[in-house]
Amino acid sequence: MSVKSTDLRNVAIIGHNETGKTTLVEQMLAYAGVISRAETVESGKTTSDYAEAEIANKISIYATLQSMTCGDKTFNIIDTPGTAGFIGETICGFRSTESAIMVVDGRVGPQIETIKLWRNLDDRNKPRAVFINKMDRDHADFHKVLDDLKESFNVTFVPVVIPVGASSEYKGVVNLIENKVYYFQANGKEKSGDIPSELEDLVEEYRTELIESAAEGSDELIEKYFEAGTLEPDEIRQGLQLGLRGNRLVPIFAGATGLGSGIIPLMNFIQNNFPDPVGAIDWSIDSEGNTHEFVIAEEGPASALVFKTTIDQFSGKLSFIKVLRGTIKGDTDLTNPETGKRERPGKVYRMVGKKLNEVGSLVAGDIGVIAKSGITATNTSLVEGGDGSLIFKPIAFPQPIYSLAISSDDKKAEVKMNEALNKIAEEDLTFTIGFNEETKENVVAGQGELHLNMILDRVRDRQKVTINTKLPRVAYRETISKTSPICEYTHKKQSGGHGQYARVLIDIKPLERGEYYSFENVIKGGAVSKGYIPGIEKGLHEQMEEGFLAGYPMMDIGITLHDGKEHPVDSSEMAFKLAAKGAMKLALEKAGPTLLEPIVSLSVFIDEEYLGDILSDLSGKRGRVLGQEDIGHLILVKALVPQSELLNYAIDLKSMTSGTGSFEMEFDHYEPLSGKLADDVIRAYKESQEEA
Repeated sequence: MSVKSTDLRNVAIIGHNETGKTTLVEQMLAYAGVISRAETVESGKTTSDYAEAEIANKISIYATLQSMTCGDKTFNIIDTPGTAGFIGETICGFRSTESAIMVVDGRVGPQIETIKLWRNLDDRNKPRAVFINKMDRDHADFHKVLDDLKESFNVTFVPVVIPVGASSEYKGVVNLIENKVYYFQANGKEKSGDIPSELEDLVEEYRTELIESAAEGSDELIEKYFEAGTLEPDEIRQGLQLGLRGNRLVPIFAGATGLGSGIIPLMNFIQNNFPDPVGAIDWSIDSEGNTHEFVIAEEGPASALVFKTTIDQFSGKLSFIKVLRGTIKGDTDLTNPETGKRERPGKVYRMVGKKLNEVGSLVAGDIGVIAKSGITATNTSLVEGGDGSLIFKPIAFPQPIYSLAISSDDKKAEVKMNEALNKIAEEDLTFTIGFNEETKENVVAGQGELHLNMILDRVRDRQKVTINTKLPRVAYRETISKTSPICEYTHKKQSGGHGQYARVLIDIKPLERGEYYSFENVIKGGAVSKGYIPGIEKGLHEQMEEGFLAGYPMMDIGITLHDGKEHPVDSSEMAFKLAAKGAMKLALEKAGPTLLEPIVSLSVFIDEEYLGDILSDLSGKRGRVLGQEDIGHLILVKALVPQSELLNYAIDLKSMTSGTGSFEMEFDHYEPLSGKLADDVIRAYKESQEEA
């Protein structure tokens, strides 16, 4: 069955962990007839959470694609994790969809991840709705949560659905557009009925608010509302559709997904009012790295972005694609414009959980899968016809916030470990593995303790290898604090036949932070031939890489070559390289060598009750608090902190905030390190050299 681009609805289901996102998706699949009944997360049988780790831990770890048909529309629903450690998966969902549904717990309202994800949606100007869930649970309060949302976010919230009762008195929901109640039943189905008399006044109040908000969608609707005093259901839908697509309002829904309640009004609204992808904006980049808007269009050569990659045990490599122009079929010639490699997909698929369903084509705006591609990875652009100039803007993933140095028991085990971890790094771009040449450690990094532990446990279990972990050494830098006098070094060696001879005179001076290196040759009269200058520079670079105090690379040093001397027979590029290194060492001794430590920009998201503890802890970590900001019911603390103080911050923050706090960090700059802290770093380096 062919699908029109205008009949597509691509929606990311997002929210804080344990708000019921996966259960909502289960109910949507059941309503659409894709599955016979909705399973619970506790059963380990949900369509979305099919990975072993997800079943074992009862949480979503991966973004999963669920395609379904509802009426005459095709839904591509992406169920995303709600835990901060797996934010990369959620970002994949953001890039591939035109809208989102934020699921909020009806007992507690907006939480830390709610607010962080909302800010992410704002950055993308992405239309969204809110589903207030778990209205059947004790202490659920729709009106309080709605007030909390209004207080937390500067946007117009428009209830489309309100609950009938709460907690043990919960009976279902009122669809304000249709003016009907949908009661939940013991069989998990919903039954429509009339508005009970005791709710008529409340429904009228909310419905008037709904109609007024819908009328603001266009001048014609405002005029109609002023004339008639109301709008028809189709006119309400039209106004809400315009407001949602323009991101001027946020529709509010309610329900209890564990009971299958609130599903019909939500599905109907997605079908009738959520935006289709045609005309939506994506982004391409030109050869100079400039970003340009790219409008999703049905006509033109096919093009797509690979937004996610997984390795399936049975199907092999799966490339999840968002078609941004034209139509992709099994026999479409696709080119990776960055490598020039070409291939035909063979087959294209939709996906439901882990099940691949072959389809004839994927049209513009559609989301699907190509299997076993040899030319794709996450962020690969695919274009028809070999247009090498069209490259889509890569998805920007957050910087790692937690790192561990890893090792195994022997060389063979280390090879197996590294191969497995590198494959995971191809799938998960928020996870990195690499050998740090400065610290001589294998280091993995990710989005937190949970993220790394799950990855390492997965490799331990599947590869049957031991993985030892410890906190990594910090990658310090070295520099100088003053200008040296001119220092002379002569490299002279005679051992029969041609010898080695070179004489170099240099001075060095500090540069502005971030300039790294400069070299100036002021020799006059040709004392050193031009052919030996590259050797001198190579020696200077090598000495800077080797460091002087503690073996860390040096930076921000300006070097002036004043004079030198060569021998007609015994001089060579190698001799001048060694002479330059010797002169550099002498100059460093007299230029006030000092250590530099990396400083990171830290953003901490916490409940206000923990603010005092966080500020005190940051002070103890030599942090410099830049300010704090109220964001809804949370506090955002911004600070500059030495990286060495934050190696265990993922665990520290969890302990201080009972697991509710969250943080982000990225490298900012280097600052001098002195006193006992510097002495400790230098001593540790010397001890490691003695052991080696």
